[in-house]
Amino acid sequence: MRQSEKRRLANRSTLSQMRSAIKKYRRLLGEDKAQEAAETLPSIYSLIDRTRRKGVIHANAAARYKSRLARALEGLNKA
Repeated sequence: MRQSEKRRLANRSTLSQMRSAIKKYRRLLGEDKAQEAAETLPSIYSLIDRTRRKGVIHANAAARYKSRLARALEGLNKA
């Protein structure tokens, strides 16, 4: 039980970091700051990959996050 609790807290922290970074990125997109968003995208990809490697999210979920973030930036650049 103690080990499960430690893992749960670590997983929550990792997931929270990833989600916060994604929210920050989406906020940049909402403010039409495509250049800043494009600069932060590689670090967000890294966070997503790290979260996946730790087993916190499924591989397909990680791919889906990355795809949607890239598409959002592409849509902003086209507009």
